[in-house]
Amino acid sequence: MRKASRLFEIIQILRLARKPVTGAEIAERLEVTVRSIYRDIAALQAMRVPVEGERGIGYILRPGFDLPPLMFSIEETEAVVLALALLERTGDTELRAAARRVGDKIAGAVPPPLRQTLSARALHAWGTTPPQPEGIDLATVRRAIRDEEKLVIDYRDEYGRGTERTIRPIALIYYSETANIVAWCELRKAIRNFRAGRVEACEATGAHFPGEGDRLRQAWISGWAENQRGVG
Repeated sequence: MRKASRLFEIIQILRLARKPVTGAEIAERLEVTVRSIYRDIAALQAMRVPVEGERGIGYILRPGFDLPPLMFSIEETEAVVLALALLERTGDTELRAAARRVGDKIAGAVPPPLRQTLSARALHAWGTTPPQPEGIDLATVRRAIRDEEKLVIDYRDEYGRGTERTIRPIALIYYSETANIVAWCELRKAIRNFRAGRVEACEATGAHFPGEGDRLRQAWISGWAENQRGVG
């Protein structure tokens, strides 16, 4: 979990708590070290978020502080409901769990009429859910895209030929039957699509390509648009 997301989650935990919450309890919920939580608490206090308490005793959020309210129209709420339902159809286990948490958070924040729209479950995304790829965790790919980190994958193409590739992932496309990883392939020296189901193993390298992600995405989008103009 990145620091910005962690700070938000800490505020949410303290906002909903009825008693002081220790750093250890927060660390367990967010699956990070207690030391990281202590640093995050100090960062929040430096930003004048009214977190009070101390190590070993617990922390509270002083009354009067809250995050900006979520104000959605009926149509915007329906758009959120349908988007979350579509996420339930992906083979990305972590993203599906996140979608359910988002739905719970929104339901707890919006006014009662909109909360009823969320809970009515009148909008559905129909279809089968693709299986989670066996050789790769899509959460690893998403983190690599955000952090601009290279991945090494064992990949088997449509003819069954296996190769090891070092890739710079820039996008992840979810289809109804699979997910495609868009990446710069260092073997082919070009942007390629890799079907997640054909990846037999994946490992983060610890090597990064800072600042290149946006440039590669723009090249990919421009190339796609150029191909579309040539269709027909």
